[in-house]
Amino acid sequence: MSATTTNVKAAIINRRSIRKVKKNDNISKERINELLKVALHAPTSFNMQSGRLVVVMDDQHEKFWDIVKESLRFRVPEESFAATVERLQGFRNGVGTILFFENQETIEQMQEKAPSYKEQFPNWSHQGSAMLQYAIWMTLSAEGIGASLQHYNPIIDEEVMKTWNLPEKWSLIAQMPFGEPNEQPGEKSFLPFEDIVKFY
Repeated sequence: MSATTTNVKAAIINRRSIRKVKKNDNISKERINELLKVALHAPTSFNMQSGRLVVVMDDQHEKFWDIVKESLRFRVPEESFAATVERLQGFRNGVGTILFFENQETIEQMQEKAPSYKEQFPNWSHQGSAMLQYAIWMTLSAEGIGASLQHYNPIIDEEVMKTWNLPEKWSLIAQMPFGEPNEQPGEKSFLPFEDIVKFY
């Protein structure tokens, strides 16, 4: 099913956390590149576009999840580590991972340009990142590509920055491993609608 034939309502409803993914040659760099170009239409406050993406695929993707594993090795109790490794393997088996960053340099520039909103720009930056994450996730999902959102920062930050020689002003926000779905998502539960939405 392609994004062009999936309507927005279906894309929102069908997007789920797929934590076990696997390789699929049809999920190519070129295909991901095109999907990211679509998702980058996500809005940002003042159109500041502070989000930055790093896509690791193939051996670089596997290297990333090896970094996560080694970073957790001495933080997770020994008796729980095997289960942690198994969970990480579900991500590592996929095609790639999108790393979400926010460029602090952009935020600082916006604070200088609009000082009356100085305190708000870091919050708006995170909101923009969240919308970009969601736009990418829905776009992947609409293409039949499984993904989930993970947060192993900040324990992996230093190693990630060094390994891929990234600008020091980029701040890691989240990680999205993707690939062909290799599990069925569980049932999703919801709070009562009337507890969340109020009409007046």
